[in-house]
Amino acid sequence: MTVAGLRRVAWCSKFLFACGTLVVGIAGLGVLLVAALPASAGTTAAHAKSIAGIASAALVSTDLEQAAVPETESDKTLHAMHDEMERSRERLQLPGVEKPFYIEYRLLDIDVKTVTSSFGALMASSTTRDRFMSVDVRVGDYHLDSSNFISEDGFQGFLGSTGQVGIDRDYNSLRQDLWLATDQAYKQAVTQMSLKQSFLRSLSKPPEIDDFAQAQPLVKIDPRIEPQWTSRNWEDESRTASAGLLNFGQLNGTRVNYYLVYVTYYLMNTEGTTIRQSRHLAAIEAAFDTTAEDGMALHDFYSVYVANPADLPDAASVGRSLAQTGTELTTLRQSPLLQDFTGPVLFDAPAAGSILAQTLAPSLSGSRPPLSTMPAFDEIMERMGGRSEWTGRVGTRVLPANVSLLDDPTLKEFNGQPLLGNYEVDDEGVKGQRVAVVENGTLKNLLMSRRPGPDFSSSNGHARSALLSDTRRLSSNLLFQVNGGLSAADLKKKFLDVCRDDGHEWCLEVKRMDNPALASIRQEDFSDFIGGIAGGVASGLRVPLIIYRVYVSDGHEEMVRGGHIDGLQLRALRNIVGMGDDETVYPYMQNPSNGFAGTALGAFGSAQGGIPSTVVAPSLVLDEIEVRGFHGEPRRLPLVTAPPLK
Repeated sequence: MTVAGLRRVAWCSKFLFACGTLVVGIAGLGVLLVAALPASAGTTAAHAKSIAGIASAALVSTDLEQAAVPETESDKTLHAMHDEMERSRERLQLPGVEKPFYIEYRLLDIDVKTVTSSFGALMASSTTRDRFMSVDVRVGDYHLDSSNFISEDGFQGFLGSTGQVGIDRDYNSLRQDLWLATDQAYKQAVTQMSLKQSFLRSLSKPPEIDDFAQAQPLVKIDPRIEPQWTSRNWEDESRTASAGLLNFGQLNGTRVNYYLVYVTYYLMNTEGTTIRQSRHLAAIEAAFDTTAEDGMALHDFYSVYVANPADLPDAASVGRSLAQTGTELTTLRQSPLLQDFTGPVLFDAPAAGSILAQTLAPSLSGSRPPLSTMPAFDEIMERMGGRSEWTGRVGTRVLPANVSLLDDPTLKEFNGQPLLGNYEVDDEGVKGQRVAVVENGTLKNLLMSRRPGPDFSSSNGHARSALLSDTRRLSSNLLFQVNGGLSAADLKKKFLDVCRDDGHEWCLEVKRMDNPALASIRQEDFSDFIGGIAGGVASGLRVPLIIYRVYVSDGHEEMVRGGHIDGLQLRALRNIVGMGDDETVYPYMQNPSNGFAGTALGAFGSAQGGIPSTVVAPSLVLDEIEVRGFHGEPRRLPLVTAPPLK
């Protein structure tokens, strides 16, 4: 995906429904905007300046004062944010309308290097730099404010309050953008508050939960880390790594993508919080596809994620890993089709990590969903697998008695292996905290942002976002801990014993789960996949990638292809047949888009705007798992065989 594509992800994540057309009407404020969002980039504050009819809110004076940026700090971005926030805090108010009680500026300074190769040939190489801003203005108070509300027009007013800003860190240009964005966000907040209050009056019992939790102000200004692209020749490494796939002539296509990402994140609010922190991520994501002789489309993927570019494996190591994946896909191509099956399934640790990421995500959040005037909103979230099964169940058993569940963003490594989800401060300026979600099978806590919920009212530092999308309550480093896990040999024996007792000739072992965001070479393939499973994730539809039949008689294994798992929901984890002691780190990128983040679909992300996350889990044996064989339409094979690659 190009940088333009990244921008579109940022915009789409702001808007749950159709990303493209937005109609905004703000009556009585001297503003009427009717516009369509551009196809590739968010509307900038500069664009907003040119829209006819825009009127600045009246300015009045107050005695409030924003905490100053240290005099020794030379960063013009911090000074521009501070000075414009101070002016808005003191003087922003429409006649006869309440002032904002909270203003927040977020800014993202992002540098990305992308290198793509295929079969030893360089396909693309680019280096881009972008800066995005997001302005949040709230009217009301902490109990009832203008946020957390969706009217029939959807989320209103993202013209001006979110978008691109200049990349040269110019003080005057940024202040101008922030001025107009703050003006727009305030007017939007006033309109939203009016609509929200009207809707609440129509309810027989309005919600009593606060809209916004107070938080201790935090000042944390870390050194800004500038990107470093020249330590290694990434183009040569990408070519060399992908050249190893020249030995696999049955592959239709391959893409080997290197991503180097440097981000500086700024957060400032009127409570006194000032944050500047730099983050970096390096990733290799490779996709392969082929077609079996019977016309069934197949794919596979390889991925590696590290915090620093220097820690990426060298080209020779990547080439060997790609060759292993290519061999795996070639074997899959020649494997028999999977038949329908119901019974015990052994999920190897990497597959178990993916299953846990999909099944647990919707229920980890303790924040309440937004109010909505549209009955279809709850239905949409239900279809996307976004309904929490743990709300209101604190103190009850939700997992086996020998299982505990911990999420810890402060944890940097596990058994010597770095963890991807590590951070000090979340995206709302709250320090990340270790949260014991489940202790000995009993639900004790949930992941919280500054949006309260029915069970907990304050943040524990789990508000996360990507590309300035709305913050969500998401996991960081999620550890599924088992007391008394079995060795690999004992777990396999227990698995086969259960199969034998159920009268099966063979059962299934899932080595790896699919991630179409990585395995789909073409964007339309990913879109088709998501469209096909979106309606089924709420009922437990999961998609394995590598499956083996394991025969009870002698334990020998046979790879099979096709099929998906039906009905694997969170409650299936309450009665796990067997658990191993092979706790394995499963790194992945959570998809931050609304309709994805915090749902079963959230595990399908990539380095292109995803949120770095980790699950640590052992192998698991689950019983009564329904697996359906392939029932789709085969593709027509090419009329002419593939040309020789060597």
